[in-house]
Amino acid sequence: MKKIDLEKLTTESRNQNTLNIDKVSTLEMVKMINNEDKKVAEAVEAELPRIAEAIDEIAIRMNKGGRLIYIGAGTSGRLGILDASECPPTYGVSEELVQGVIAGGHEAIFRAKEGAEDSKELALEDLKNKKITENDIIVGLAASGRTPYVIGGLEYANEVGAMTISVTCNADSEVSKAAKISIAPVVGPEVVTGSTRLKSGTAQKLVLNMLSTGAMIKLGKVYGNLMVDVRATNEKLVERAKKIVCEATGVTREEARKYLEETNSDVKLSIFMILSKLEKEEARKVLEKNKGYIAEALKNI
Repeated sequence: MKKIDLEKLTTESRNQNTLNIDKVSTLEMVKMINNEDKKVAEAVEAELPRIAEAIDEIAIRMNKGGRLIYIGAGTSGRLGILDASECPPTYGVSEELVQGVIAGGHEAIFRAKEGAEDSKELALEDLKNKKITENDIIVGLAASGRTPYVIGGLEYANEVGAMTISVTCNADSEVSKAAKISIAPVVGPEVVTGSTRLKSGTAQKLVLNMLSTGAMIKLGKVYGNLMVDVRATNEKLVERAKKIVCEATGVTREEARKYLEETNSDVKLSIFMILSKLEKEEARKVLEKNKGYIAEALKNI
């Protein structure tokens, strides 16, 4: 078995700013945590060119029918599942478009199964079950940058010809080397040594927010800064749908309600009907012709 040298990992080194965190007042404790958290956004900022490149690649492949699949273990894997699960209600996409795969399977979402991360073969099996193709995007998540499960998944994805992206918090990691695009916000040592659910987890969450949000914007799921493909699946979202139609078009809430009733709660179609002054079926055809981009559709009527 290959020796794991944790001394070389930034995420495993001791934080000199928090050596006495167990001896200070509670207020001083949370100030220490907060001061370390402030470093996360700057670390992510340094990776913006790579994040932008990744978003463009994701959008290109999604337009060809590809899927965005996060793969990780432990906290990293759970963050991928969290991001994936939020896309359908927010952007009206299918549950297949963005997916999260975690080492150890469904049970590992709720209960740690740490041993599962050591198997490259397990990742290969999990991705084979997904029947990945060259149009898919596999994002390997590993704070440490050395997780065998993630490396195995990226290596298999490369063999298939899929786009591979890594998100890690250590520079020049094995996970980064296995990916075509490496995103590595180096946030420094954790407040509690090795507890990568802290700054590293926050950094990964910020990156995933950008990847999925950026891709959805590129797919026409956002008009201005409004989520125009939101699914009105509960009372709050029904009201949000009305509000979005009002803000996008300037109509009253009562007018918005009438359009949403006519379109079966299709926010995007309602907005486009109002702005274009087209009847429902004609508006639908124009939107489809412009791949769901309201701004482009308005230019082409």
